[in-house]
Amino acid sequence: MSADWKEAMAYKENGFVYEGRIEGFNGGGLLLRFNSLIGFLPYPLLCPSHSCKEPQRSIQEIAKDLIGSFISVKVIQASEENRKLIFSEKEAIWSKFSGQVNVGNVFEARVGSVEDYGAFVHLCFPDGNYYLTGLVHVSEVSWDLVQDVRDILNEGDGVQVKVIQIDREKSRITLSIKQLEDDPLLETLDKVIPQVGTDKSNISYSLNIEPLPGLESICKELQEEDGITDVRIGRKGIEKRVVSQDLELWLSNEPVKDNQFTLLARAGREVQEVYLTTNLDQESIKKAVQRVLGRII
Repeated sequence: MSADWKEAMAYKENGFVYEGRIEGFNGGGLLLRFNSLIGFLPYPLLCPSHSCKEPQRSIQEIAKDLIGSFISVKVIQASEENRKLIFSEKEAIWSKFSGQVNVGNVFEARVGSVEDYGAFVHLCFPDGNYYLTGLVHVSEVSWDLVQDVRDILNEGDGVQVKVIQIDREKSRITLSIKQLEDDPLLETLDKVIPQVGTDKSNISYSLNIEPLPGLESICKELQEEDGITDVRIGRKGIEKRVVSQDLELWLSNEPVKDNQFTLLARAGREVQEVYLTTNLDQESIKKAVQRVLGRII
């Protein structure tokens, strides 16, 4: 038995994968044989594919059907003194499948647990199995202002996610749902709220529109920046998404015509255009806006 403990510790230290036979289960996990030893595989360290295949079944029902089968695991704790031998199927699966995942990949996925800080999501591979799990942080759930992740995602939901970061040393995958949608900070007002027949060159039109709170003083400051010859407040609309409660200003992707750029101001659900006539390039405009916001805010 002592030799088996030494072998188990060697498996742990070297990160070897072990094919173990499942002998039974209890309320917390599976009982797995390692030579003459019986170790423990906690349910949270099982590969998500087991539960994703049959989401309607309890983990105990799934565990019962696994008795007698062999699964690939890694030894993550081995202490002869404490008689503690712990396995992880997730770690073994990570070794096998993480090389197939790269930043920028898009996966169909299923939501596992939902926490205050985000949701753990299981990735579906081409063979239809869910091998790896990643985290969609609350900031990556939606472009909308998310107060509670549970208002948007629930356990078992099918979602599409994009891989935005991989920490291979810590076996962590960071995912995003919102990055598969258009970034509202790059939208034009026509895309957010379609309006037809409005002529931006009509100065009287912009003069009749009340600016968003704080926007008028920002425009006056922009007018004082070198290289900017004209700043006019334009169309306003209401949209369904709330990105920020505070006033934000950015350069839209509206095509430039006659040195006129379009800025978008957004506060809560209100969005408004600002027309900027300048010989500056886009990067210089962004820096000018940052300088002005830095002085005012």
